[in-house]
Amino acid sequence: MAFVELTCISCPLGCPLSVETDDEGRVLSVTGNTCRRGEEYGRKEVTAPTRTVTSTVRLTGGGSPVVSVRTSEDIPKGKIFDVMASIRSASVAAPVHIGDVVIPNIAGTGVDLIATTEREAV
Repeated sequence: MAFVELTCISCPLGCPLSVETDDEGRVLSVTGNTCRRGEEYGRKEVTAPTRTVTSTVRLTGGGSPVVSVRTSEDIPKGKIFDVMASIRSASVAAPVHIGDVVIPNIAGTGVDLIATTEREAV
């Protein structure tokens, strides 16, 4: 058995979690949470951690050099560097609208990279 100590990031409370796992990595219990979201977060973080990635992509033909973007859903934590490599090599042409898909299926994750700001063509 092993214990993993975490701070929950599901809400502003930041509960200190203790996640107990068996020898095969299965979650046996989550303690320290004050709500159900904390238990869900603890289980997920120990077995299959994910993150939302936010960044910027180069913009051509707009009044700004970049447009802000984020993944439309969480991606596996281990794919963050692959996602960032795709973002660094990408460029999008103005106009761009909130929710536009900038890179579909980024880094083979099955998740789209979407714009989070409006950028008009100049």
